[in-house]
Amino acid sequence: MSRLFGSVRSRATLGATLVVAVALVAAGAAVLLSLRANLTGEAGTRAERSAQAVASELAARTPLDKLSGLDAEDTPVQIVDEDGVLLAASEDLERISGTGTPEVTPAPARSDGDDDGDDGDDRSGRSDDDDRDDDSLAPGEIAQGASYTNGTATVDGDTEDYRFAAVEVETPDRGRLTVHAGAPLAAEHSAVGTALTSMLIGFPLLLGVVAAVTWLVTGRALRPVEGIRREMAAITASEDLRRRVPEPATHDEIARLARTTNATLAALESSVERQRRFVADASHELRSPIASLRTQLEVAAAHPELLDLDGAVEDTVRLQNLAADLLLLARLDAGERLAGTGVDLAALAREAAAGRESVTVDAEAVEVSGSRGQLGRVLANLLDNAQRHARERITVSVRREGDQAVVGVADDGEGVADADRERIFERFVRLDAARSRDEGGAGLGLAIARDVAVRHGGTLTAGAAPAGGALFELRLPLAGADRGTPPA
Repeated sequence: MSRLFGSVRSRATLGATLVVAVALVAAGAAVLLSLRANLTGEAGTRAERSAQAVASELAARTPLDKLSGLDAEDTPVQIVDEDGVLLAASEDLERISGTGTPEVTPAPARSDGDDDGDDGDDRSGRSDDDDRDDDSLAPGEIAQGASYTNGTATVDGDTEDYRFAAVEVETPDRGRLTVHAGAPLAAEHSAVGTALTSMLIGFPLLLGVVAAVTWLVTGRALRPVEGIRREMAAITASEDLRRRVPEPATHDEIARLARTTNATLAALESSVERQRRFVADASHELRSPIASLRTQLEVAAAHPELLDLDGAVEDTVRLQNLAADLLLLARLDAGERLAGTGVDLAALAREAAAGRESVTVDAEAVEVSGSRGQLGRVLANLLDNAQRHARERITVSVRREGDQAVVGVADDGEGVADADRERIFERFVRLDAARSRDEGGAGLGLAIARDVAVRHGGTLTAGAAPAGGALFELRLPLAGADRGTPPA
């Protein structure tokens, strides 16, 4: 069962069919109940009209054997007195239930002689106020409204269900009488049965149509998803991140999913390619100091008097610094959590400039939140870069602009061309190719500085200094300000 409904298509079809089935059953039940109630009400109205007609004749002193309502073929009628004694009934009535008076044969008529005169006067007069109650009727008056019951009656050999209405009438000569008249419920049974049969036949067909349409529509809607899945499986198997999943021409959620998937693949391709270049460049940068150091050690092993100790130490320090830079970049790429402590940029700038020649610091106290060690590394890298290109003077400024702290490092060198102001922040990029590796560095300082700035919710840009050289501006949110989410 779990495998049968293991797809979104089958579950959607089952869910839609069940919802429609419940709605149809509820609606069908409501229709049947409403139809039955309306038809039963109409039968009760017909029965009440028949009972009212007979009661009107009784109120007009019509003899029982002259009542026209007793001759109706489809309306069984009973007339009973206050004691429940049957006085008259329809001619063809053979059996009845539901009226409280199962008799169908009237009781023998009483004599109209003088012996009953007092009784007749008593019944007809009812003049004593003590014998009347709140619901008493005047002679010849018919009670308003009727009471209803359901039952059966056999008329001329045919037994059917009936809706009976009971109407009371105060006759001038016979006292309080109750007229029971019935109307057949055959039309109600027939209509309800026909509606029920139609529902039993139509509902399964309608559910089948709903299931088929839902199956086709969901299959068509999910077809692009299957295409995306197959392409992703092929990309995973081939490890070719240049491939992209098909994007449908629609503007629905699936099209947005495909576009997001392709954007993710593009970012993943860029990240993998960047990692590959990083590994290749790192290997290339490490090969030179290691090869130089090995050569010096091999020469020293063969000719100790030729050992260049200063050169070996210099290559070792350069190798150590390069390894430290690579380790820091790896931590930044891995999303190392920041300490989040308060850092005074003015004090940090003075500390970074201490011991450096031709460096002037103009700083006001500004505090940001972050890693003191990483921010100190940013300032040190910017100052190292400025010292390599400055002619005579380097200026470090720290100021507050709105909710940001701005650190500027300017030199009076040749500056950076507009076309290179973004490329210099790439890893292992050196614009001064003619310089030696020892003087130019490995090309990681500015890349590390920008990565740290981004990790702290800030920016690092290159521009032109007032003195004509390069100006690097580090912008960081002040302590307590919203740092935002650093980009990946």
